[in-house]
Amino acid sequence: MFSDELQALAGKVVQTCKARGVMVVTAESCTGGLIAGCLTEVAGASAVVDRGFVTYHNDAKRDVLGVDQGLLDTVGAVSEDVARAMAEGALGASRADIAVSCTGIAGPGGATPDKPVGLVHMALARRGAATQHRRMAYGDVGRDLVRLNTVRDALRMILENTGDT
Repeated sequence: MFSDELQALAGKVVQTCKARGVMVVTAESCTGGLIAGCLTEVAGASAVVDRGFVTYHNDAKRDVLGVDQGLLDTVGAVSEDVARAMAEGALGASRADIAVSCTGIAGPGGATPDKPVGLVHMALARRGAATQHRRMAYGDVGRDLVRLNTVRDALRMILENTGDT
């Protein structure tokens, strides 16, 4: 299902997190659960994947992850602030040590002049640490590639935050 590169990366995340006793939760919008799906392709992933939230609709971001409706109304779902709130909400709603989130525009529609196709905001929240953010501009490379690039970069963020690169 996933490329050899993504499977190897997911395997490294699972191995590293298992060795360090780190549990992971995902909060996904534009990827629709692909980050959690990629991780759970790895045998033994249950030792590190606590749960995954697919909060595609804004109501789900609000109801499940506690993202403030005012924030959604003001800056929109595809924003740094919402990505951070998603990661922090997922961490709070789980037993995990690390939460990774993503929200973006995979295309082909949904773009605005300020938020083009291929724009993805990702965040990583870790207990006892400041939440990190990344703004990715993949470009209009096609829906599948935007989503798979997001999976790759989310897995890399997890590795970077577990002491492995």
